[in-house]
Amino acid sequence: MSIIRKLLLKNYSMGDFDKDIKSWIGGRPTHSGVNVNEQTALRHITVYSCVRVRSESFASLPLSVYRKRPNGNGRDEATDHPVHELLHNVPNPDMHTMTWRETMNSHLDLSGNCYSIITHNNRGQVTELYPWPWDSIEPKRNKDTMKVEYHVNDRGKVSILPSEKVFHVPGLGFDGIKGYSIIRMAQEAVGMGLAMSEFSSRFFGQGMNVGSVFQTDNSMTQESVDALREQLLEKGSGLANSWMPLILHSGLKFARIPMPLSDAQFIENIQLNKEDICGLYRVPPHMVANLQRSTNNNIEHQGIEYVIYSMLPLITRFEKTADWKLFTPAERAAGYYTKFNLDSLLRGDSKSRAEYLSKKRSSGIINADEWRALDDENPIGGAAGQAYLVNGAMISTETAAAQQPRSTGTTGGDGE
Repeated sequence: MSIIRKLLLKNYSMGDFDKDIKSWIGGRPTHSGVNVNEQTALRHITVYSCVRVRSESFASLPLSVYRKRPNGNGRDEATDHPVHELLHNVPNPDMHTMTWRETMNSHLDLSGNCYSIITHNNRGQVTELYPWPWDSIEPKRNKDTMKVEYHVNDRGKVSILPSEKVFHVPGLGFDGIKGYSIIRMAQEAVGMGLAMSEFSSRFFGQGMNVGSVFQTDNSMTQESVDALREQLLEKGSGLANSWMPLILHSGLKFARIPMPLSDAQFIENIQLNKEDICGLYRVPPHMVANLQRSTNNNIEHQGIEYVIYSMLPLITRFEKTADWKLFTPAERAAGYYTKFNLDSLLRGDSKSRAEYLSKKRSSGIINADEWRALDDENPIGGAAGQAYLVNGAMISTETAAAQQPRSTGTTGGDGE
């Protein structure tokens, strides 16, 4: 048996993250004392915000099927191909494409994997794409066939599906088959954020009456201590009662323990935790309402970096998987492929966009109808809409080389 075959047959796992089934139910405890899993992590407002921003950005991008022209020059939108209708409009009878893509990306951003069950017709064409819960499906390599297959748990019944029946987009992983769970990998950072959120909620929820002492030089009976405690719980706790005065007796003096938030640099730690989560998802902080380090000059550049470094890898993963799983080898050979349009995310303000398109128009890159199509307007039609124009002063290098040298105005020695 070859070394490669032995490696393929070796059981792969996610280390300590998914060996214990209990970790998938309640999450593993972190050093902060908070159990973290893919569901509880969504209570962290920055995690939820980042997943939402990425999912909505991904789902709102135009997605179409194209076919390369036989001569290799250009492409045409293949609106007549069945996959185009699935990806561009309705992937299944229960949802439209934006809902499907939001669901797929949210699963990917939380668990490192997203799955959809593929339904084919009798001709082998894809007819439906149904998202499937990431925790109810497991990719495994068959020891006999050496092919990857998917064990699908459907209400307690496990079915085995071949690879061509499952649309699976894995994130970063160690074996090329299954991606790491992003939340499990960053569970300490997420747990710390959840712990700080719970601490601050309890702090303010109890009316900031925690951390106080009562002092007296006189002796008190247990009955008096119990009565004082009851009075404090009834009238001194809770935000609604934070203004009510306390009636003290037996020489009691009230003293508050200093607020510990400044000593622990609590606010700074919350800010750093938000930035860690934003870095985990490569989402600019200003997109989750964190504007401390953002200015009018750098927000546009941060938006461009978001498209390049956060959305582009996600889009490429999805496109490659769609080309692989949704087209037959013959269709791929015929030039069919999927493509997202990133222009909607890369648009700047109206003035900058108009100047950009005007330069493309005056350089002969687009015509009037193509410009109008970008603004979702009807074409002009005819020569006025189809003609490609250039500035009058611009000529090709071949034309310039063919021109005769300019005359100096004198010939020979006769002065004419």
